[in-house]
Amino acid sequence: MSKLEIRSPLPGTFYRASSPDTPPFKADGDDVAVSDTIGLIEVMKTFQQIPAGLAGRNITFLVDNEEPVMAGQIIAEVDP
Repeated sequence: MSKLEIRSPLPGTFYRASSPDTPPFKADGDDVAVSDTIGLIEVMKTFQQIPAGLAGRNITFLVDNEEPVMAGQIIAEVDP
């Protein structure tokens, strides 16, 4: 069974939480729903929420917090 991919819609810096003092939106192993926010992308001091866009189980992040990402880059995978 292949995993479902969540891709970055924009280039920028990926953040897993809304601030350093808050827990991540989703942790490795969590289930996700289509509308769940999994992180933020910062582009030129503007933050864009990243919805999962699909439903699945056992999310696995493939990029670290505060890591630069490119548009279309796979940032996480989930089991269908």
